[in-house]
Order: sequence, then structure tokens, then C-alpha cells
Amino acid sequence: MKLEQNYMELKFKALSINEGFARTVVSSFLLQLNPSLEELNDVKTAVSEAVTNCVVHAYPKAKGDIIMKCKIVNDTIDIEIRDEGIGIADIEKAKEPFYTTKPEQERSGMGFTVMESFMDIVDVCPNGDKGLCVKMRKKIAQVKKAVVGE
Repeated sequence: MKLEQNYMELKFKALSINEGFARTVVSSFLLQLNPSLEELNDVKTAVSEAVTNCVVHAYPKAKGDIIMKCKIVNDTIDIEIRDEGIGIADIEKAKEPFYTTKPEQERSGMGFTVMESFMDIVDVCPNGDKGLCVKMRKKIAQVKKAVVGE
């Protein structure tokens, strides 16, 4: 079996305007797998949640950077979104539905739950000494395109 692989890495400021930018980049990269519209929207939504978490929570005093890495191997996309912000003291608590550290901003606390519902695998871990890393994976079910004349 031939192992096909592609990779990209992007660094951008943790600004809310860049959430849409990250969605566009990941969807453009994912198109090479010929995803369904549902699969494309699933991945874009999960990326939106991860990037929004960085924008809202990682850098409370000054805006830092977000790094997004995407890797495609055969029919699977791996996405890593990380920051070097303040991190999360209790990751398991933060993954609970409706838990939020910013209720005054009317945050729902559903970010990790949304990511988990749209991706096959979601892993949240510390990013070394500071920040957070969210790793997500989704297998794309490719549909063979019909050939004219068959």
C-alpha cells in the first residue's frame, strides 16, 4: 500500500478575525481528499472551536501566536492547534460540557465537546512549559467519482 502524505504548518496571531482565516486554510488543504460537504463542515467547525479557545483563553493580557499544523496520510487528516498562552490548570475539568472560565462573556463551555462530536479523535494536552495543544483526527470517507461512459 502506497503511503500518500502532505503537510502544512501555519503561524498566525491569536485574533478573532483569524478564526475565519484558519477555517479557510484547513478547508482548502482538506479538499485534496475530496471530502463530503458534511465532512468539510465538521473539520471547519472543530478548527473554529480550537482557534476560538486560543483567542479567548490563552492570552488574557496580550495577543500571542497560534500554530496550526495539518497532515494528511492516505484518507486521514491530523490537525494540531497550539498556543503558548497560560494553559489550563485542569484539562479534564475544562473538557466537561458547560464548564467555562468566562461566564461573564456568555461562553457556553462547549468548545471541547463540539470538537469531540465532529472529529474521530480529540486529544488536549499541555504544550510543553506553557500553553495548550489540541490534536484532532478525522478519517475522510472518499466516494469514488463516476467516470463518464461507465
